[in-house]
Amino acid sequence: MKGILGRKLGMTQVFTTDGALIPVTVVEVKPNVVLQKKTQETDGYEAVQLGYEDVKEQRASKPAIGHAKKANTAPKHYIHEFKADEMQNLEVGAEVKADLFKAGDVVDVQGTSKGHGYTGTIKRYNAHRGPESHGGSKNVRHIGSLATTGRNNGRIEKNTPMPGQYGNVTRTMQNLTIVKVDAEEGYILIKGNVPGPKKGLVVIHTTVKGVKEVAPVELISYAKEVEEEVVEAANEEATVEEVVEEVKEAAEEASEEEGK
Repeated sequence: MKGILGRKLGMTQVFTTDGALIPVTVVEVKPNVVLQKKTQETDGYEAVQLGYEDVKEQRASKPAIGHAKKANTAPKHYIHEFKADEMQNLEVGAEVKADLFKAGDVVDVQGTSKGHGYTGTIKRYNAHRGPESHGGSKNVRHIGSLATTGRNNGRIEKNTPMPGQYGNVTRTMQNLTIVKVDAEEGYILIKGNVPGPKKGLVVIHTTVKGVKEVAPVELISYAKEVEEEVVEAANEEATVEEVVEEVKEAAEEASEEEGK
């Protein structure tokens, strides 16, 4: 298993060369640092510990500072371990970037779902409201009857939908496909949605399912199209500025038509 830590930025959409629209989640992936390597001899198992996002020393504990200095780095905000079968060659202090994965890899993404606080059953479990007509029961948003399936001993069944804490739990989305990886800009595009709110920390690792990789899709590159326009214009002895102006005018005309 290989994995990396990142931060969810939000969702957008990309287009393939055959015209298909793909909704994707943008995950910012700054370089992760290997803080520790655990071995069978010393720890009883093999794993690689990664750290993500620096923390000021005055905001970190002394043990955290000392642990980070062994890897010649600053204390980290987020630390996670991964099985070392595919990452055993990494040394302490090494950086792990987004290019650990590639387009077409199938991954599982773990994050903390958005917390909604203490809520009732209508918001928490999509329950129905009670009657609101004149002379009704006045039981509009209450949980309703807790009848015990024929027994009369006052026992409430397990897993009965009731008010309580909603969200703020660890969730994992499985079988998600990586659409694009850009190590220079530091982001990964993942098809579909991943757990957590915007700017939430997430863990991306190889899926536990059988299929680990699928055929990658080819995305439209607008930069490539502009470059082709420039090359074509150069062949026609036109200036680059003229081509850029033509591209801008075409984009403005397209946006105006969409607005209409």
